[in-house]
Amino acid sequence: MPQFIVRVGTPEGEITERHVRAENSRAAQDELRRQGLHVFDAKRGSLAFSDLLPRRGSVSTERFLTFNQELLALVKAGLPIIQSFDIMLERQKNLRFREILTDIRDKIKSGVALSDAFASYGSLFPPIYSTSLRAGERSGDLEGVLRRFLRYQKLIFNLRKKVAGALIYPAVLVTLSSSMVFIMITFVIPRFAEFYTGFNAELPAFTRFMITVATGLRQHLILFVVTVAVVIFLFRRWIQTAGQLLWDRFKLKVPMVGGILHRFALMQFTQSLGTLLSGGTPMVPAIEIASQSVTNQLVSQKIAGIVQNVREGEPLWRSLESTGVVSDLAVEMIKVGESTGALTEMLANVSEFYDEEIEGRLARVVAAIEPVILIFMGGVIATLLYAFYLPLFQLTSIGGNQ
Repeated sequence: MPQFIVRVGTPEGEITERHVRAENSRAAQDELRRQGLHVFDAKRGSLAFSDLLPRRGSVSTERFLTFNQELLALVKAGLPIIQSFDIMLERQKNLRFREILTDIRDKIKSGVALSDAFASYGSLFPPIYSTSLRAGERSGDLEGVLRRFLRYQKLIFNLRKKVAGALIYPAVLVTLSSSMVFIMITFVIPRFAEFYTGFNAELPAFTRFMITVATGLRQHLILFVVTVAVVIFLFRRWIQTAGQLLWDRFKLKVPMVGGILHRFALMQFTQSLGTLLSGGTPMVPAIEIASQSVTNQLVSQKIAGIVQNVREGEPLWRSLESTGVVSDLAVEMIKVGESTGALTEMLANVSEFYDEEIEGRLARVVAAIEPVILIFMGGVIATLLYAFYLPLFQLTSIGGNQ
């Protein structure tokens, strides 16, 4: 993604340059306007070292969390930013992240602000991070901003770990059961088919059907595997591009799971908004950036749609209520926070409330899904065994009668 150098004016009247990665010049200017800056002009920057790096997804959450913990400790100790980067680079073992941090340090040495150096990597780092750093640079409280961002990052990271941990056992059950069914269809059933060819008895229709399926699958196993892989690849591409909104809408409607995903999206928004507001970011750009931190596109678009209403003076709670995606309890808590001047504290309380609800619902879903998986996969295996042992019982009974 190309880098643009944009000359902007800040709300304090200062004229400065910002380095932004975007698809084109217009996108770079729009990004800075959303941050409350006045754009004068933009030009494409020269090829930088970071342009030569292979572009991937975002940096590992755990690695980024460790980096920020180290940076906070060094800043708290009073070390300059460049010296802090030099110390962290000495201990950074991941080559990819080391190259990125080296490039950011070089940008800072050349006069680029810390926030702009991270913002120049576009989607590689979350937008809330560079915005929080910018607020800390303006207020002179970089340590406080880093502490608040770390609290936000730990909350999201720990929740994802809980979800992943809770799904390990169901995933193992599905994998083992599916593998057993696959082995039975591709290896066991064809052996039964060879065994039954020695008898001139008429096999049940269901048994003949399963033999046909198993034989065809074994003969075209490579084609089947390739087809499944292609379908999965195309589906993943679709949900990452044109079908992302439809897929996110569908996920919210899935029984039991949809409620968890919905609350997780709202927790992302409230936690991000609280972090940005407590760092000194104005309300409107804070809402814009916080909506981008929501991974569910449907919820993200609904929340992003309230920006104009808030800009025109409508209370945040009323704007959120009109979206239809925020619970009544959360709206009431935000309303109280706005009326008492304690909005950031109320947003933190809403985040904690959603976190506790997600944990409780997740435990109930896992408790319910385990027996469902066992019963379903047991039924599938029992059906296969019935289809291929039934003819054997029939042949045995015929031989006994003779």
